[in-house]
Amino acid sequence: MEKQILKLAVNGQDYEVFINPKTLLVEVIRDHLGFTGTKRGCETVSCGACTVTVNGVAVKSCSVLAVQVEGMNVVTSEGLEDNGKLSPIQKAFLDYGSYQCGFCTSGMLMSATAFLDENKSPTKHAIKESIEGNICRCTGYNSIVRAIDAVAQGKYKEE
Repeated sequence: MEKQILKLAVNGQDYEVFINPKTLLVEVIRDHLGFTGTKRGCETVSCGACTVTVNGVAVKSCSVLAVQVEGMNVVTSEGLEDNGKLSPIQKAFLDYGSYQCGFCTSGMLMSATAFLDENKSPTKHAIKESIEGNICRCTGYNSIVRAIDAVAQGKYKEE
């Protein structure tokens, strides 16, 4: 199979990557572009450690061929901060002790960001459902849910 050029934007910057058409999005993000916040976990679409947003929608990047995001905007956890300032969800994760070992954090942050963009006043039940596709090996779900809830309740704002 011939390699091809993929054009996409990651964290607001345009990139062109020369890839095999079977290359997964997670491979482009980590191996070609060096955004290592996105983790390669189970590689079976089960753990959510590889979650990024594509045009604002949370996507498990181990389940998407990179060529499927041609011309789209991808955001990784590195793209959440703005000029060195953490996003509200990143700050809440710190304050609520939601980082723990950190392996799932990137995927949790991206799932939470996409969820909060679509749900301004979610219930705790809805928050729990929103992270069902993300596995925390430390089982720190309560602190993660409290952090997402705090952002939803307006306790953290963009500066």
